[in-house]
Amino acid sequence: MKFNEDALLQELTFKAIRSSGSGGQHVNKVSSKIELIFHIPSSQVLTDLQKFRIEEKLKNRINNDGYLMLQCGETRSQHKNKAIITQRFLELIKGALVVRKKRIKTKVPKSVIKKRLNNKKHNAEKKANRRKPNLG
Repeated sequence: MKFNEDALLQELTFKAIRSSGSGGQHVNKVSSKIELIFHIPSSQVLTDLQKFRIEEKLKNRINNDGYLMLQCGETRSQHKNKAIITQRFLELIKGALVVRKKRIKTKVPKSVIKKRLNNKKHNAEKKANRRKPNLG
């Protein structure tokens, strides 16, 4: 299923927040961590079927209000974090929209069944030959 990536990116909201962890004084005054917010129900780019698929596949990442929130604070650069989170978001959406092929059941060939039974018989004989002979 296709969608217009550029139009979808226009619907995203970005918020810069302070990154956690070590970094000294610099970390207390710079907001380098990026939070991406996407409200799925209000999207104009996605169809209703696409929204349904995304909500089904990503239900553990979507809150009760229909917001998908992602965060990235991997680098010290706000711009790099924004690029990383945007790429991650697009991959997540594309992955959620992939429709898996339905598996077609196939019959097990007779030769495979025969081979398995012959192997079982062979192993049984091998183990039987290891036993002490019954001379009584």
